[in-house]
Amino acid sequence: GSGGFRKRKHDNFPHGQRREEKENVNPSSALMMSFKSFQLELDTRHDKYERLVKLSRDITIESKRTIFLLHRFTSAPNGEEILNESEAKLDAVRRKIKQVAQELIGEDMYQFHRAISPGLQEYVEAVSFQYFIKTRSLVSVEEINKQLIFTAEDREEITNTTSNSQDKQLHTWSLKVTPVDYLLGVADLTGELMRLCISSVGNGDIDTPFELSQFLRQIYDGFTFIGNTGPYEVSKKLYTLKQSLAKVENACYTLKVRGSEIPKHMLADVFSTKTELIDQDEGL
Repeated sequence: GSGGFRKRKHDNFPHGQRREEKENVNPSSALMMSFKSFQLELDTRHDKYERLVKLSRDITIESKRTIFLLHRFTSAPNGEEILNESEAKLDAVRRKIKQVAQELIGEDMYQFHRAISPGLQEYVEAVSFQYFIKTRSLVSVEEINKQLIFTAEDREEITNTTSNSQDKQLHTWSLKVTPVDYLLGVADLTGELMRLCISSVGNGDIDTPFELSQFLRQIYDGFTFIGNTGPYEVSKKLYTLKQSLAKVENACYTLKVRGSEIPKHMLADVFSTKTELIDQDEGL
């Protein structure tokens, strides 16, 4: 009738018959073997993805610690010790990246790029920050990738009837930082340079803010050349880059106009106050 329930198609078959059909499935059939191989492949890929996510987190944490250490360079009595310690920390980060490269042997890196991208961006930020402190210039992506070429000796004993010898085969593998990860890391670098500017002024260094202002202006001009043709993440960070540049230029303006009026030990407080006012005006 009109008030009756509509029966589904599989309700025409008795419940016992459906159970018998499941029991009669041959697990060794070609179809079932194919699905089992698909399941194994997907599980293996998922496990590898999770391992890469954990390694990326470790790389991010160690890179942040290196950046925090480098910020002590302006106030430390011996800056060479800070640079040596930061180099040791970056070597530890590169050992983590080596494990990532080992996981990606024989794989398409772009299939796992989302898992490792945050760690690589933070590593680029740390390396470029250290490079700027040393050379007052920007490290290139080629120089970064040169440090991510790893080698290992694999000794295989070859049994021979005449003599016993060991053959050392040199294995080389690498992990390349993509241009997008490089650009995003450089964009994050500008925030650290802005903090370096404020801390330098607090320590009585008047020349560093003007160097940073010119350097950040060049980076900003380079990003504006990319414009809307670049990746979406790069355009998002362009606004933050502009804010960092504005804060550094404001610090230089204060130094140039009121530097002789304000005592050096009070300049950092003046800059922090002006920075808060800029953030409030921009709605940050």
